[in-house]
Amino acid sequence: MSDRNPRDRKPPFRRPGGKPFDKGRPAGGHAAGRRPAWRDRDSGADDGPVILYGWHTVTLALQNPGRHIRKLLLTENAARRLAEDNIKAPIAPEIVRPSQIDQLLGPDAVHQGLLAEADPLPSPDIETLAAEGMILVLDQITDPHNVGAIMRSAAAFAVKAIVTTNRHSPEATGVLAKSASGALELVPLVTVQNLARALTTLNERGFMTVGLDSEGGDNLAAIALRQPLALVLGAEGKGLRQLTRETCSHVARLDMPGEIKSLNVSNAAVLALYIGATRLGLMG
Repeated sequence: MSDRNPRDRKPPFRRPGGKPFDKGRPAGGHAAGRRPAWRDRDSGADDGPVILYGWHTVTLALQNPGRHIRKLLLTENAARRLAEDNIKAPIAPEIVRPSQIDQLLGPDAVHQGLLAEADPLPSPDIETLAAEGMILVLDQITDPHNVGAIMRSAAAFAVKAIVTTNRHSPEATGVLAKSASGALELVPLVTVQNLARALTTLNERGFMTVGLDSEGGDNLAAIALRQPLALVLGAEGKGLRQLTRETCSHVARLDMPGEIKSLNVSNAAVLALYIGATRLGLMG
């Protein structure tokens, strides 16, 4: 079962003047030798501009001093709402009709009259992460809807960072950013070349690294969890890779009473985060 979603395969955006750019990533599609729109991030690829759309996604980016906005398109209604909420744009926006944003994003994108083109946020070094609270580690989860939903849940549970790989992970733009609903500005995204080495670094720094797998030996709720805690999630269908499992200090499962014993990875993340936050005393 692949965790890629066929809805992601949309035509590329076109900037004013006709130059295309893809909603989820830089210019995509199979034609003319271009990479597919859902392509994984390559470790050596240059970071192009990211595309942000939707109210929460764009307004939190506008209020993040660490986010450099290159271009901002607003409808008249969106500009009026920003003014009413006293949200100031760092650059002068271009006022456009809703249909103009529709043409850039496609008819299915819920943009609410806001579209921004911005620089990517920097990726912190894994060795600089504070050894406290919880972090999430994602092992080749490629569906941007799932990663965005996981980021949104991570922000809700005050997760300190999300660690993912340069390769086999979606870029922090477009569909992912919209699904994250502003969480890109709240939860640092740490990208690493090698996940096993990153987990080894976390182990050496005192993190309890717990991989979640249906074949895990213990129920996560029954393990004596401690801070700092790293919860490791694998892709739907494939689960954790063997080396990832071997590098985690524990491998646990999520036990459920119903007939269906597996969850969508973003739902599994919410449950694991709730268990972790409760056991660590982080729920207030």
